[in-house]
Amino acid sequence: MILWQLFVSYLKIGFFGFGGGYAMLSLIQNEVVVQHAWMTNAEFADIVAVSQITPGPIAINSATYVGYTVGMRLGDPWYGVLGSMIATLAVCLPSLTLMILVARFFLRLKGNRWVEGAMRGMRPVVIGMIAAAALLLIFPRGGGEDDRNFIDGWSWALFAAVFLGSWRKVNPILLIVLSAAAGVLIYYVC
Repeated sequence: MILWQLFVSYLKIGFFGFGGGYAMLSLIQNEVVVQHAWMTNAEFADIVAVSQITPGPIAINSATYVGYTVGMRLGDPWYGVLGSMIATLAVCLPSLTLMILVARFFLRLKGNRWVEGAMRGMRPVVIGMIAAAALLLIFPRGGGEDDRNFIDGWSWALFAAVFLGSWRKVNPILLIVLSAAAGVLIYYVC
């Protein structure tokens, strides 16, 4: 039953996750933390961080991780692998299907005013969903011990340093490595 819920949840995320990775975070957070309580906001924030630094789209990486976590709750490591496969397939299936259809009809749809209007209408929605995902990570819903805000003064300082480094076009890989090293120093050594 839980694997079926996992499949349906990630199928919904795949169908309605317009705008890609960051825009999908609020949908993923709603399904995983709010609707099904498969994990806490703190665990979800960790998933977002791990999904960021691993290669590939954030939605697929997080689906794999969440699927594994949910499957492992069934008691057998093979359920974790099965959960990963189910969630990853479910989140990829809608876009794969739509891309096959779009590729088939691309020349007919290219320049269509209805299609272009729909795409223009979705742009502000994508920006709003990205902003909602950021706000949900900063100000989590709930209030339990595990749902408290993980942002502190050091987090804001790291954010400011990375933002400034990005603004000055410092290599993103270097920023990630330096942020990880700073996090180890700040949170585990000091």
